[in-house]
Amino acid sequence: MKKLFAAILALGLIIAVSGTASAVDVKFGGSYYVAGAYDDNPSLAESAYSRAYFYQRIRLQPVFKVAQGLTFTARMDAMEGNWQVDRSKFASGGGNTGFDWERGYVDFATGAGNFTVGYMSAGKWGNDWADSETTRPRIKYATKVGPVALVAIYEKWTENQATKNVDADGAAYYFAPIYNFKGGQASFLYGYINFNNTRPLPTEYRTSKQILYPYFKATFGPVYVEAELNYIFGKKAEFEGTKAALADVSYAGWGAFLAAKMNFGPATVGAQFGWSQGDDPATADKDESGPGKGGDWNPALIMMNDDINTWSGGDRNTTGSGAAPAFSGSNNGLQIFNLYADYKVTPKLGLGAALTYAKADEVPAGWSSDYGTEFDVTATYKLYDNLTYMVGAGYLFTGDYYKGLNGAGKIDNDYILMNKLTLNF
Repeated sequence: MKKLFAAILALGLIIAVSGTASAVDVKFGGSYYVAGAYDDNPSLAESAYSRAYFYQRIRLQPVFKVAQGLTFTARMDAMEGNWQVDRSKFASGGGNTGFDWERGYVDFATGAGNFTVGYMSAGKWGNDWADSETTRPRIKYATKVGPVALVAIYEKWTENQATKNVDADGAAYYFAPIYNFKGGQASFLYGYINFNNTRPLPTEYRTSKQILYPYFKATFGPVYVEAELNYIFGKKAEFEGTKAALADVSYAGWGAFLAAKMNFGPATVGAQFGWSQGDDPATADKDESGPGKGGDWNPALIMMNDDINTWSGGDRNTTGSGAAPAFSGSNNGLQIFNLYADYKVTPKLGLGAALTYAKADEVPAGWSSDYGTEFDVTATYKLYDNLTYMVGAGYLFTGDYYKGLNGAGKIDNDYILMNKLTLNF
């Protein structure tokens, strides 16, 4: 808490000093949320345990307008994690109970286009599917040519100064034209990720991953549709040095997302489908893994929900026998089908319901692909314009995937009760 107060004081001093030198406009934004959950059976085993916990985050994002066309933006997260957690009990998921100055970047317009330089948002493109927003150092350039916006990005992933005579750094290069039309948008993203952190001994290979992600969004009267295609190619492992005789491993992964929704007055009905190709264990020279669901798209309260997996301790992917699956759940891909309906009872009260089914895209012989089916209901009430309170409940009919190859393994269903208070300012 002392670090948070110190940072706020430092920001105040910056504002005070800047105010004496020049006219600087400062806009403070941010958010705070706290959520509580009761998870009846996080291990999905027949005779297991329940868990109840809270988690929260404070976020501050000041924007300093130094001059017309010139701004500096910072973002700080504080007290992010579980309430009073004993982090020694978890391998991960304890959270950051301190203060993290996460972003800081300058944005300035020139006659040749707009530049953004510094630590900023990364990992987002198109829609939430396959996205996991994070922060990375970048140089971003954007300009317009008629109705088309052109974006080029240099992104630094790793800096390995210890290997002075070996190129062992990592960087990414992106390019995207974005076409805006009446009622919609279409674009594609090309990315080249050169990751050489594995070049030094003893691994001795380089990785050059490429992606091509086209998408579109459009509204046709009361109907809204969006779609995204994901293609991953390039070299996952290109061996060199003493291991040059080993066979290289290529990327060959696909993914896709399709969503549509329709408004009926105060009601909205929608459907979503996400597919991330699984890696075939029989093809050692190829990695066919798709992009994955990502952490930003969470259609269900339990299944593959990033917040729950992070702050619950992350032990949901165990089998009914209590042993970790022999088949890696990170490479098997997935297919998710989601149907949902929302109803605005009053301007302040909204109700929602969703049905989600998920399965693995690639499994070995004798292994069920069924993750399960989940039904969720939520209610959200707007206490103030900037303050909302949500309560929700979800029930997961656990699929046989979690038995693995153990036909005698015992699994059981799971349900969750949760509530969340969210403030935006």
